[in-house]
Amino acid sequence: MSDLPHLYKVNVAGTPDDNLITSANNLPDLTTAAPKSFGGPGDKWSPEDLLIAAVANCTVLSFKAIARASKMDWLSIECESEGVLDKVEKKMLFTRINTRVKLLIPSSTDTEKAVKLLNKAEEACLISNSLTAESHIECEIVVS
Repeated sequence: MSDLPHLYKVNVAGTPDDNLITSANNLPDLTTAAPKSFGGPGDKWSPEDLLIAAVANCTVLSFKAIARASKMDWLSIECESEGVLDKVEKKMLFTRINTRVKLLIPSSTDTEKAVKLLNKAEEACLISNSLTAESHIECEIVVS
């Protein structure tokens, strides 16, 4: 990891239609729009989708780093995050993020250690740590 602080820069451009083009250096452009629940088309990534996707991605990437540092063998991981958007004191915000992780491990891997490292990954996720929403993780360990 490079020295902190890190800087992340994104550009968003739009026209009067529903679509926006999100871009960043050295990354493919991403077409985004408001979600269907806010009158958008429902067929593009929305800021809400991207935020919850960031939580799921960060959880998995944190787990990968922690598992590597802990020398824990694992075979595959699936992560589903679900955010609850609500109105609190006249502001719309995510109040809760539930993350369900399914981890496939070889029979030689300690199940309790796997759960411990998944919980540690959820605690280490810099995206969810940056949010005020309550965060919860459910772990399913499958032994191969």
